[in-house]
Amino acid sequence: MLSIFRRLRPRQILTVTLQAQRRTAKSKEKRQKKQQEISRLKASIAKVEAANKLEDPLSMLMPFKKFERNGLDIKIECSKVSELDKETINWAFQLTKSNMQSLYEASDWGWSDREKKTEMTEDKAWYLIARDLDSKKPVACVHFRFDLECDDEVLYCYEIQIMPEARRKGLGKFLMQILELLAHKTDMKKVMLTIFKHNPVGRDFFVNKLKYNVDEISPQTPLFEEEYCYEILSKIMPEKKPSAVEKAT
Repeated sequence: MLSIFRRLRPRQILTVTLQAQRRTAKSKEKRQKKQQEISRLKASIAKVEAANKLEDPLSMLMPFKKFERNGLDIKIECSKVSELDKETINWAFQLTKSNMQSLYEASDWGWSDREKKTEMTEDKAWYLIARDLDSKKPVACVHFRFDLECDDEVLYCYEIQIMPEARRKGLGKFLMQILELLAHKTDMKKVMLTIFKHNPVGRDFFVNKLKYNVDEISPQTPLFEEEYCYEILSKIMPEKKPSAVEKAT
């Protein structure tokens, strides 16, 4: 290396030195960026794991365990699928099938009892179950999960299903409000869901009434190919304000 520099003029030596410094700086920057990405992913995983370890997430929202409006007197429970009895699980599946089978069959996905049952009973599944306070019978359910989506911590709503007699009374909006509050309380970045494009009632509910937007990961229809039958919607959660103790530190 010394022999090379001896053959270079001072200005050339300075140029070579600066180029080497830039390469070193860029390499260091890349390592730092990679480390930041790893740290962020670890933090996201930790948040999801912490949320899934909760015994009853709804205990953070005690006022939301009841819904008393428009002729409904409802008690709302939150639990993992493993804690639900078989009768409730079967009811949730049958309600989902009754409400959704025709929409699935009108899509590229098709309907499969086996696949839907498997999805609804996977270990990660959480449920909100809304029961009539007098009869104790369920009238609505929400299947959701705390999970990672493209390395982001999210609360993903898989199903929100309501019995015909309990619809158009504000219960669906109330249940989605619970999900958004749970997402905020557990530090999830956003609430996400998938909806069929040929479900105008559902899309109106989420987009127009609840102000969900098409998510950045929702598939875009490519030119000269068939249109996707679904889209992914989301609502970003506001960041938590730091406490007085956190501000002091």
